[in-house]
Amino acid sequence: MTGERRERYRENYRRLGLKIAYYRKLRGYTQEQFAELIGKSWSFLSQIEANNGKTVKGVSLETLFQISDALTVPISKLFEE
Repeated sequence: MTGERRERYRENYRRLGLKIAYYRKLRGYTQEQFAELIGKSWSFLSQIEANNGKTVKGVSLETLFQISDALTVPISKLFEE
């Protein structure tokens, strides 16, 4: 994805990351535990959740499906306002 498009959707990525973090914490997982559960690195999850306020990383549909399954949350919930 080009930088221009990434910037265009930055706020969407940020909101998605916040939703993932919300449900992860609601389920009682640390980032490390959850990253292991979905087969990703802690740093990858940290970038998705945008914890540092700067990095916002897009994710594939496959990763979103893995996250949704692991959180036992319908994928649509991750996109609700």
